[in-house]
Formats: sequence, C-alpha cells, structure tokens
Amino acid sequence: MIQVTPSIAIDESELEESFVRASGPGGQHVNKVSSAVQLKFDIRRSPSLPNDVAVRLMKLAGSRLTQDGVIVIVAQAQRSQKRNREEARERLLELIRAAAVRPQTRRPTKPTKASKERRLVSKDKRASIKAGRSKPGAD
Repeated sequence: MIQVTPSIAIDESELEESFVRASGPGGQHVNKVSSAVQLKFDIRRSPSLPNDVAVRLMKLAGSRLTQDGVIVIVAQAQRSQKRNREEARERLLELIRAAAVRPQTRRPTKPTKASKERRLVSKDKRASIKAGRSKPGAD
C-alpha cells in the first residue's frame, strides 16, 4: 500500500508500469536499455479513491488522461530505470494529493457602506475631471 494522504492509500496492484526506451542523456547506453517509465493508473476502477477526489483528479490530469479514464505519466529525465520509476510515482502522488484538497466554497459578501461611499466619491471626482476637459461653450 502506498500512503498518499492520511485517509487515502493506493494498492500497488492498481499501478501498471511499462518500461520503454528513452530519448535524452545517456549516450549509447540509451539505445540498449529501456529506462523510461510509463506509469498507468485507472481512476474510474480504483476502489482506493473517494468519488469526489476521483472527479477532481480527472480535471487536474488534463492531457495525461485517456478516454478510458487512465492517467499515463511518462518519466524519462533520469538515466536509471529506478529513478525514473520513483519520479513517475511521486508525480502521480502529487496529483492525487492536489485532488484530495477540497476547494473552499465562496461565500458571497456585500460591499461595506464605506467602500460604497469611496466608490461614489471617486466617480464624482473622475466625472468632474472629464467635465473640465470639455470646451467652454459646449453646455
């Protein structure tokens, strides 16, 4: 079990990893070793995620989300397979942690009497400035 937050833990079996050849640093070694990691996590079939977290996660995933509701994270920045694997997992966990935070609901407020007064005073001042720009006989 991978502990994401105090209330959310994901089972290792829910993650699907595949290793492919990476582009980037490594010289000739890159052509011989599959060091890039593709980490797949099926949001819709995951029993570990509460429904509201899953919905927020789908919105956060953006282009990493497939039509089937699977997040695909590709990590290939590191030269070793192990470090790419750790990086991909950490990126997934960060996404889930971000989705686990409930957005605060906005409470509508009314402007105070003083702020209304300030707004009206500034409008009067601006109007008088613009009125002063007109030609003298334009009444």
